[in-house]
Amino acid sequence: MALKLLSADITRLEVDAIVNAANTQLWAGGGVCGAIFRAAGYDELQRACNALAPIQTGEAVITSGFNLPAKFIIHTAGPIWSGGNNGEENLLRNCYTNSLKLAVENDLHSVAFPLISSGIYGYPKFDALTVAVDAIEKFLVQHDLDVTLSVMDQSLLKKFLAAHNVRD
Repeated sequence: MALKLLSADITRLEVDAIVNAANTQLWAGGGVCGAIFRAAGYDELQRACNALAPIQTGEAVITSGFNLPAKFIIHTAGPIWSGGNNGEENLLRNCYTNSLKLAVENDLHSVAFPLISSGIYGYPKFDALTVAVDAIEKFLVQHDLDVTLSVMDQSLLKKFLAAHNVRD
């Protein structure tokens, strides 16, 4: 059971599953979602997503990885930041926990996450990273998985590691 924080293109990671920061309709979007759709094969992935949509914020569903190195894609709909007093933190935790539960249910051993909701959904990045690490670490206490959290903002990653007295 291990958690790695790194800056890497999630679409190139060789893991059992990558997590897509999806919208509730599971439509191809921008950011990491768009990159995943492009790398996996847009038409095939959209057809698979259409069969599972819609989902609720915090829920997770799984599809094939299609053309990705990852065998599967776990799609989770993160919360849209609206000030922090509308249950956003709990919904974001649910994204990570429900994605990890789905990985365990499907006998997966390695999962890679982007920083969910920290792009166009506006969740403050440092807070999103704090919630992600906490939710993942709590899950790993009882489950043996290798989890990667890909944080593309290197200055954010350094700030987070320094705040937690971790050397990169």
